[in-house]
Amino acid sequence: MTAPRLVDSHCHLDFPQLADELPEIVSRARQAGVTRMVTICTRLREEPSVRAIAEAHAGVFYAAGTHPMNVAKEPMATVDELVRISAHPRLVGIGETGLDYHYTRESMDLQQESLRIHIEAARRTGLPLIIHARDADQDMARILTEEHRAGAYSCVMHCFSSGPALAETALDLGFCLSMSGIAAFPNSRALREIFAAAPLERILVETDSPYLAPPPYRGRRCEPAYTALTARAGAEAFGVSYAEFCTATSANFDRLFTKAAAGPGAAA
Repeated sequence: MTAPRLVDSHCHLDFPQLADELPEIVSRARQAGVTRMVTICTRLREEPSVRAIAEAHAGVFYAAGTHPMNVAKEPMATVDELVRISAHPRLVGIGETGLDYHYTRESMDLQQESLRIHIEAARRTGLPLIIHARDADQDMARILTEEHRAGAYSCVMHCFSSGPALAETALDLGFCLSMSGIAAFPNSRALREIFAAAPLERILVETDSPYLAPPPYRGRRCEPAYTALTARAGAEAFGVSYAEFCTATSANFDRLFTKAAAGPGAAA
């Protein structure tokens, strides 16, 4: 029987834990039903190498931006730069960007500036914004809301593990929430309840590979094939079958990442 099709909406195939065995990793993902994935560039100077991965593998797309934890160590992105690279047919999102006050609170002002630049690029390109948020819920909700009032844009809260207030803000703005392996951890009941309270049509799934492997691989290297394990936890949280959950989240991905749905490799 063919496995239901899934999308890993956020992974890092260029990271050294994965880069040396990409053909095998992509093959295992396909065997698990993960036919498409978005690999994320976290430093714009590395965009060419991430782009090359997407070009080399059918069904692999990419996004590019400056991760908030890298903002103080990298040149500040510009809107024009982000718009320019977005012309590539396999670039389907802007980011990841966002705020991380857990590890890099000292650069919070730079992070906020970078976030607003990425939001403007998302507006201009019509591509979805990919948000990383950690220990910054109030500032994140404020900036996303202020910027949305200034001009609409689409967005996914990647690897969502924040509180219910930020989830509510994101959903009120029309954004999506993405489930990672964290949602499958036994002690993540409260997080699963936040997801289950959201409309299913706003949910994506991801691995954030090579991090956050779901059980039974927790603590080990993660890879896109494990999207299927998180999807099973998601199906249970929403009270639907695994096949229904896969179908719904894949359709959600297509509605948000419209360029991936229509672009090269879309039917891979």
